[in-house]
Amino acid sequence: MTLAPAENLDPRTLLAWHVAMGADEAIQDDPLDRFTAPEPPAASTVKAQAAPQQMRPQSPSLKPVAARPVQPAEGAGQAAAESVAAACNSLEDLESALKAFDGGLLKRSAKNTVFADGVAGAPLMIVGEAPGADEDIQGKPFVGVSGQLLDRMLAAAGFSRTENTYISNVVPWRPLGNRTPDQAVITMCLPFIRRHIELAKPKVVLMLGGVSAKALLNSEDGITRLRGRWRNIEIGGQTFAALPAYHPAYLLRQPHLKGFAWRDLLSVREKLSQS
Repeated sequence: MTLAPAENLDPRTLLAWHVAMGADEAIQDDPLDRFTAPEPPAASTVKAQAAPQQMRPQSPSLKPVAARPVQPAEGAGQAAAESVAAACNSLEDLESALKAFDGGLLKRSAKNTVFADGVAGAPLMIVGEAPGADEDIQGKPFVGVSGQLLDRMLAAAGFSRTENTYISNVVPWRPLGNRTPDQAVITMCLPFIRRHIELAKPKVVLMLGGVSAKALLNSEDGITRLRGRWRNIEIGGQTFAALPAYHPAYLLRQPHLKGFAWRDLLSVREKLSQS
């Protein structure tokens, strides 16, 4: 397959691709070659540079600019996250703390901190993996194509984010290119989502996708082995019934697995009816 040159692509398509890859800011009109050595200065330029400092006119508008401190790419880390999350006594406190937390390069490359959506304190809490492009723009979890599928699935089972469902993610910032979050990021964000569950106090936690299930269950098994099996999550002296399930984005790629997702939702409904 022969790819069309970039100059022949539709400008909107090319711009959308650059934004999706994280290149959403232009610094200069023309590219700067930082690898080729500069040409040696002319003799006249060298003489001018060697002239006494007092001979050069100084502009009164120029001010020295102090260098900004280097920000760590990896963020504040797990220990800081545990301390900050433990100090939060309400969901409002937790959201404010998460927005102020140093999430490293991942947070600085995202447009929004995606905290939660739905009814806080609802009996069902859904925990996904990380925001996508639509979620990053709107600042809410599961609002893109996979979120629309999730809403239809929930409605069929008698659930709704406007009535009896609360939704969040393990990682609150969108990874560039919608990549799977790396383990260091998941480990740093885990204290926040655990405290989130503890404060929301749901009766059932539905974990969507392998990232969510493996992080909250501390398991190395994949989602295919984990899904459909009830587990317990212990947080702060509380026990939460938890069920791993396929992520809606995965179901869009593997529609023949939707039957398993439906069984999991029916299992959630049955569990809630018994509580």
